[in-house]
Amino acid sequence: MSSIANQFRIYLKRFVELTDQEWDAFEKDLTIRTLPKKHFLIKQGQTAKEICFLISGSARLYYEKDGDEKTTYFFFENNLVGDYLGCLTSQPSTINIQALEDCELMYFKYETLTKLYEQFPVYQIFGRKLAEYLFMGLDIRLAELLTLTPEERYLKFINTSIKRKILERIPQQYIASYLGITPVSLSRIRRRIATS
Repeated sequence: MSSIANQFRIYLKRFVELTDQEWDAFEKDLTIRTLPKKHFLIKQGQTAKEICFLISGSARLYYEKDGDEKTTYFFFENNLVGDYLGCLTSQPSTINIQALEDCELMYFKYETLTKLYEQFPVYQIFGRKLAEYLFMGLDIRLAELLTLTPEERYLKFINTSIKRKILERIPQQYIASYLGITPVSLSRIRRRIATS
């Protein structure tokens, strides 16, 4: 597990620098599991207790109401994955996170993180920076949905740094759902852009 754990430690550097002692206190509670394609990390109605680091594979976060699915986020390797709000509130989840490919994940209990808050102040900084990072992502996503046209959302989407991963690895119907449009509308927009 050491090389995989090291991959996670490197990821954490975007938030905080950990001493060996601070890292060792976290690493001992990390476990690696696989999640087969189409299986769920969390389903609506379940109570979230864990957060994961995605080592390989991809997943999507979506809401479901009356059989209608609204995809709001895609996860790829070197990303944290989980129902952070559910962990904070201990309330049943309102989201679904489903593997789109076979995934390898490193799990840790949210409770582990809260214990580390008390033990090492650096983890309080990590928790705050993580919350800020998630809030910024949510705010940007909401602003795009409220202020951009479907075509503007698509153009912004294809200019992101993860565009290639999404276009190569994510089915078209989930991309359309993410953009808040139907697959037919997505095809029309793509045709219009290709011919302009």
